[in-house]
Amino acid sequence: MFPQVATNNPTAVKADVQAAYLTMFPQGDHDFVARVFGWAEDCFAGRFADYQPIDARYHDFEHTLQGTLCMARLLCCRHVVGVLPQLSPHQFELGLVGILLHDTGYLKRRDDASPGTGAKYTATHVFRSVEFAHQLLTDKGFSEADIRAVQNMIRCTGIDAFLESIAFESDAERVVGFALGTADLLGQMAAEDYVEKLPVLYDEFREAARHDRGHTDFITKFGGATDLMQRTPAFWRDYVQPKLDRDFASLHRFLNQPFPTGRNWYVERIEANMGRIQEKLAAVAR
Repeated sequence: MFPQVATNNPTAVKADVQAAYLTMFPQGDHDFVARVFGWAEDCFAGRFADYQPIDARYHDFEHTLQGTLCMARLLCCRHVVGVLPQLSPHQFELGLVGILLHDTGYLKRRDDASPGTGAKYTATHVFRSVEFAHQLLTDKGFSEADIRAVQNMIRCTGIDAFLESIAFESDAERVVGFALGTADLLGQMAAEDYVEKLPVLYDEFREAARHDRGHTDFITKFGGATDLMQRTPAFWRDYVQPKLDRDFASLHRFLNQPFPTGRNWYVERIEANMGRIQEKLAAVAR
C-alpha cells in the first residue's frame, strides 16, 4: 500500500510527488515539482499579486495537497500499467499545475472588504480558479494553449461540473483532467480527519449560502452540520462512486494494488470514514 504521508506538510507531499514524477519520467525536469509547489505555497500564503492568504478552513492548502498527492499516485500507477494514451512529461506537469491551482478560487483579493472568508465564493470558486490560473500562468510565461489545458482540467472539479462541455484538446488532456477530478474527491474523503472536518465544511456551505443565494440551492438543503453528516454516506454511495465510475472512466481503479484486482487504499479509507460517521450518529441517537 502507499506510504503514510502527512498532508499538512508540503515538503513531505512534494517529495512523494517528485518520486512519482521521476518514476514516470526519469529524464524529466528535476526542478519542476519544487518550482510549482513554490508557486502554490506563495499563492496560498498571500505572496502572489493582490491576493490575501487563504482563510477558508476546509478548502485550505492541506485540502489541495491531499488531492495533489492522490493525483500524482494515480497517474504514476496508470503509467506503470502502460495503458494508452501514455502521458508525456509536459502533460503530467500541466496536470500538477492544475491540481495545485484548482481551489485558488477561494482566495480573496487584497481589497476584498465584504464580510466572510473565501468560503463565500463556494458557488463560483471553479470559475474564479480558472481566472486565477490564467493570471498566474500568464505571469509565469505559459503559452495560451497550455493555460487553456490547465483551465480545462480545473473545470473537471466542482459539484456540478458538466464534463461534456469541456473542450479538451486531446484524449491525454482528458485523462489528466479526469484524474484531477478523481483525486479531488478521493484525497479529501480519505483524509484521516475527514469526519471531524465535516462541521467545518458545513460552516463553509452556510457562509456561501449567505453570500450568494442565487447559486447555492444544493447548500441550503442541509439543515445543519449533523444533517450534512447524515447525508454523507449517501453522497459517497449515490454521487461520488457513480461519478468516479461513469464520468471519470474508473481511473481510480489504477490505485488498486496490485492492479487491477488488488485493494484500493483510498476507497478503503473512505469506507472506513463512512463507518465512523455511522458510529458517531448512532452514539448521538442513543
